[in-house]
Amino acid sequence: MIPSYRSTICTIGSYMQSNLPLTLGPINYIIFNNSFQQVRYIKKHWNPKFRKERARKVMKIKLPDFEETKTDDDIESDKIRTRMKEWGILPQRNWNERPVLICSTPQIFQSYVVPEGDGKFSAITSKGAKQRIEILTKKSKSYLALRKIKSYEENYTNELFIDHFTNIYKAAHEALCKQNKDEMLQYVTENAYPMMIHNMENKTIVWKFLESLEPARIVHARVASVLVKHNEFAQVTVRFHTQQLLCIYDRFGRVLLGSETVKKDVLDYIVFEKHLTNVYGIWRIHGKIIPDWMKLEEIPSKTYILPKEKKKLSPSDDSAESIVQVVPPETLEKEYTDKKV
Repeated sequence: MIPSYRSTICTIGSYMQSNLPLTLGPINYIIFNNSFQQVRYIKKHWNPKFRKERARKVMKIKLPDFEETKTDDDIESDKIRTRMKEWGILPQRNWNERPVLICSTPQIFQSYVVPEGDGKFSAITSKGAKQRIEILTKKSKSYLALRKIKSYEENYTNELFIDHFTNIYKAAHEALCKQNKDEMLQYVTENAYPMMIHNMENKTIVWKFLESLEPARIVHARVASVLVKHNEFAQVTVRFHTQQLLCIYDRFGRVLLGSETVKKDVLDYIVFEKHLTNVYGIWRIHGKIIPDWMKLEEIPSKTYILPKEKKKLSPSDDSAESIVQVVPPETLEKEYTDKKV
């Protein structure tokens, strides 16, 4: 008989009753309260369903084999899912987010206001002298921007800087003549690229840079941050007054615009851009400033293929067709059979 203690003091006895062997069960414990009752049978519920599991004491678990010879490509997706459930690994989700790279800005920060009649008046005349004075008064912000650019550029000098811009200007137009898109993106930003290749399909372009009438100079410079404070972009406007040759041929070899022999004086205000905070950033053409007072360029005329002429039928053919339409061949066959009968 195993004693079952109902006293609150003898909690040790109840612990011994359920955990110790039967040989230690009948030991009398020294207690101050003698109110206890002996129980003949301890009622415990043993589920016969788990009889085998209790007999084994230890359950064998299939451990995952991480060094399998088969790759995930050879196994079906359902088997991969079941295997990951066995291993306790959560299934991977598809990464839908696309990385964003801002390598150029969508517009010009502050476009340079071109003085009216630029390129027509020399510095000796009164109008040319006024233009030079106005340019000097508006250069305070440009000087600060150029100072910021110098902090990012190594071995910066004004002459090397302008020579570099001139080489980019030439290389971009030469790549446009070749219609090499990969080479053009090295010298042109994503903003200026669609504007340069617009309406250039099935055309042959001949372009030559002859000489510069005036030395190229920086007339405007700005530095601005995009999205984040330290993500800085620089834009520099350069004035080119040059002599060039331009001729455009269509797909049939006809001259659409220009000539290969006639020289033309060209005044361009080209905006160059660079991602300053990017270590691998390069200077590229970002846009072109066209003032309102500047004379409009010649618009090339379009060429078209003449429509094919429709063959005119002779009057005999028309009568034959009308007879066939009015009198179908089935009725003629019936009339011939009736007459024969």
